[in-house]
Amino acid sequence: MKAIPAKKVETLLNEGKKLNMIDVREVDEVVAGKIPGAVNIPLGLIEFRLHELDKSKEYIIVCRSGARSGQATQFLDYHGFNAVNMTGGMLSWEGAIE
Repeated sequence: MKAIPAKKVETLLNEGKKLNMIDVREVDEVVAGKIPGAVNIPLGLIEFRLHELDKSKEYIIVCRSGARSGQATQFLDYHGFNAVNMTGGMLSWEGAIE
């Protein structure tokens, strides 16, 4: 499974890179703040929303600590998507939130 540290994601965003991020936390968790531009698809709904994703794009998967995003990354990999787990999750995130 591919992984990227939260600090590297923050650096890429600060450099103006366009990243496709999926936050797999529950809606009530995301209300407290998410990475700007991240799309919320709770882990339990990923399989039902695969049609919304593009296999030609890379997706950085985010959760609270990195465990659920790891599960989502493995699931997406299995289904032919290019997914990368953001290690440490939002607990490691030091960048801006919205």
